[in-house]
Amino acid sequence: MEKKKSLKNQKKIMDVVVYCILSVVGITMLFPFLWMLSTSLKDLSQVFTTSINLIPDPIRWGNYVKAWTSIPFGRFYLNSVFIAVTITAGQVFTSSLAAYAFARLKFPGREKLFFGYLATMMIPGTVTMIPVFILMKVMGWLDTYKALILPGMFTAYGTFMLRQFFMTLPHDLEDAAKIDGCGFFGIYWRVIIPLSKPALATLATFTFIWNWGNFIWPLVVTNSEKMKTLPIGLSYFQDLHSTEWTLLMAASLIVLIPALIVFIFNQRFFTRGIALTGMKG
Repeated sequence: MEKKKSLKNQKKIMDVVVYCILSVVGITMLFPFLWMLSTSLKDLSQVFTTSINLIPDPIRWGNYVKAWTSIPFGRFYLNSVFIAVTITAGQVFTSSLAAYAFARLKFPGREKLFFGYLATMMIPGTVTMIPVFILMKVMGWLDTYKALILPGMFTAYGTFMLRQFFMTLPHDLEDAAKIDGCGFFGIYWRVIIPLSKPALATLATFTFIWNWGNFIWPLVVTNSEKMKTLPIGLSYFQDLHSTEWTLLMAASLIVLIPALIVFIFNQRFFTRGIALTGMKG
């Protein structure tokens, strides 16, 4: 009895130690965000001081207004939202279709074709950037939404991830759908997709966050200011000799909001049951 009580007390102590360590790690990871928030509300003269002061005095709410109005922030925001949402929807759709074909359909050369498709993941994006840029130029798509969106709507990573998930789904529901007269696309749309919300949400989250913060490709294929995106817009607060840190931090927080919303909204799918949800017996 005493031994069980001692083990129970040791477990409680270990739990307290683990929680304390996790709390310290969480505060450490939260500090850069707090510093960004504090800097966005300060006067420029308060940014670089010898003492660390996270509470601005006075609070400069006008930094957010100035950051929004000093550049065409609204236009950049609409561009980024449209591009990120369109690419995310396109990647989820094309990747799920390709993954369904590789995971559930049988056709000659399926495995070889899949491994060839997978091999494209080993090629760095910097290697393919110039050929894709030349292709966009030849097609006359530079400085258009086509150049910003279409090259990013297909991904081998998304196909691989969804294929691995689709292969874990039970075949019983698929067989039942075939008996009811459902075709290949009907099975994909009515059976596979509803059971794959966690994987689809994960891919959508990664894709949105990546394209929301993408800097290089929009910088390469756009010339006019009306086609710029938010990551390029943030660079407007920096020049060769100085950086407007207060405005840059305010603008960065405004840019951060959509990515946080997408992550928080999709987080509920991450812990949801995957394969056998809805199966009885």
